[in-house]
Amino acid sequence: MSISSMTGFARVHGHEEDSSWVWEAKSVNSKTFDLRLRLPIGFEQLEVLVRQALAKVFKRGSVQINLSLQGQIEKEQININQDVLHQYLAVAKGLQDELGAAPFQIEGLLALRGVVEAKVAARSDTQQAALDGALMASFNELVLGLLQARKAEGKSLAGVITAQLEQIERLYVAAVANPSRQPEAMKARLKTQVAQLIDIAKLDEIRLAQEAALLMTRADIQEELDRLAAHISTAKVLLKSNEPIGRKFDFLAQEFNREANTLCSKANDSSLTAIGLDLKTVIDQMREQVQNIE
Repeated sequence: MSISSMTGFARVHGHEEDSSWVWEAKSVNSKTFDLRLRLPIGFEQLEVLVRQALAKVFKRGSVQINLSLQGQIEKEQININQDVLHQYLAVAKGLQDELGAAPFQIEGLLALRGVVEAKVAARSDTQQAALDGALMASFNELVLGLLQARKAEGKSLAGVITAQLEQIERLYVAAVANPSRQPEAMKARLKTQVAQLIDIAKLDEIRLAQEAALLMTRADIQEELDRLAAHISTAKVLLKSNEPIGRKFDFLAQEFNREANTLCSKANDSSLTAIGLDLKTVIDQMREQVQNIE
């Protein structure tokens, strides 16, 4: 059994010469694979490599990756774009002359788009390649850590879902053996219902036979029980799979719920209705857990 959850967290520290960094990864539920990536200025070239590395390992989940870099990143230089600044000043002076607007404050000018430019001190191609390589090696450790965290959570999930599936199977067995499904009980119930039909409406023998057959069909839950048994077998197979099973199990949980609903609607005995309601409760709980499976 190797179920992987979509929930996990990992952090990896690394360093190379005068640079140090921290990779962080956080993963939560998602119907598809979704990546949110934050890289420092000057390291945008790593995005493709990061996405490729993650795509090889994870199929579902909303993953947030953050890289914090110290050292060489502190050599980032702040420059003032004089051309842009003078354009803003010209517009500001025009507004002052025309409208009598208040003079621009320095903090307001610096906050305007394009006035302040941050540039990272240039590195040689060799330096950049070495740093990129070290960062990606460290990132691969992060991916492994996130995978292990998701598998650990998945192991816990598998235990919960297995217990819930066992409870569903016990309720299925109880429904199969329910006394209301015994031939004598069904015969007595049908006899009472037919007597009520005769009392309510005058029916000829053919119509009476048709109504009796319809009553029997509506009360027969064997088909639902057969499908429940098949779903239980399928769920056990999925739990043993080493492939991502989240979508399949989510669909299967819906099918479980469909059979439980039908069983409740067909049940003509309070004890069978109670079993159906217990089934619905456990299936709903299982569906909540299944939402977190990759």
